[in-house]
Amino acid sequence: MRKTIRGICPGVSASPGTATLAIFLHSGAYDRVHQGLSIAASGAALGRRVDIYFFWWALERLLTDRLDEPDFPDREDVASRFEARGLPTLRTLLSHLRASGQVSLVACTGSLAALGLTPAQAEGRVDTLLGWTAILARTAGLTDRFYL
Repeated sequence: MRKTIRGICPGVSASPGTATLAIFLHSGAYDRVHQGLSIAASGAALGRRVDIYFFWWALERLLTDRLDEPDFPDREDVASRFEARGLPTLRTLLSHLRASGQVSLVACTGSLAALGLTPAQAEGRVDTLLGWTAILARTAGLTDRFYL
């Protein structure tokens, strides 16, 4: 049975059993992380399982808790419009993603080590820590992958 997603995408339906969506976040730029989390929210709203993989600067942003203030270097006009329009912060998006039960947050162990961060610093902020071998095995065959 297909489920219609009302209010989000009228006329669009999704089967809960569809393939996992993989989002690879490398850049820590606020707009890129926001875009990745927005894609994840859309996938979850369609009943898709979503895995978000955090690397390097995106992982650093997550683990150093820089989630509330839109920071667009040299573009204060964008930051003020962003806030004035009530767009959700990264923290708000992450909260909704966690509450959906459809999304898993994964930290790359190599990026964690390269940044001088510890697994203890990732505890409670991600669901699992994986290296590239496990990430490649886990994402093998997935066709819906986004790299930001």
